[in-house]
Amino acid sequence: MPKGVNLQQYDDMTEHIDEKDARLIALLRADARAPVAELARQLGLARTTVQARIDRLLAKGVIAGFTVRTGDAVAAPIRATVLVAIAPRTGPAVVARLRALPNVEAVVTVSGRADLIVDLSARTTRDLDTTLDDIAEAKGVQSSESFIHLSTKIDRRG
Repeated sequence: MPKGVNLQQYDDMTEHIDEKDARLIALLRADARAPVAELARQLGLARTTVQARIDRLLAKGVIAGFTVRTGDAVAAPIRATVLVAIAPRTGPAVVARLRALPNVEAVVTVSGRADLIVDLSARTTRDLDTTLDDIAEAKGVQSSESFIHLSTKIDRRG
């Protein structure tokens, strides 16, 4: 569990997820554009019930949003994961700097040799290189180690 996460809040968010919600989430992961009527048919529920469940899951933050995945016709971005070690008490400033970088898609706190994991997506190697330099030069960053994604073998995130 990341630092600063209220466990009670997390429990409240997942407390009301039943088997139907879990199946609904799995169906949405497989096809986020599936019509509500089709989801309802697969779940054996009324369309209005499924829509209400989706709305509730969105409101509680269980479903954070929907995404578009492009096929091979659109050039895939260059993706990277960066492990970042930061100086004590510099977390908020470093995260604020990372938030300002357009190629940064996600930042999570972790335990271990790094303090943050940063997910990047860039259109060109030059953009990626610039972003990696910006991260390494940010005040409070002690070290960074980058991993360029080569190919995806498994992706269950939807």
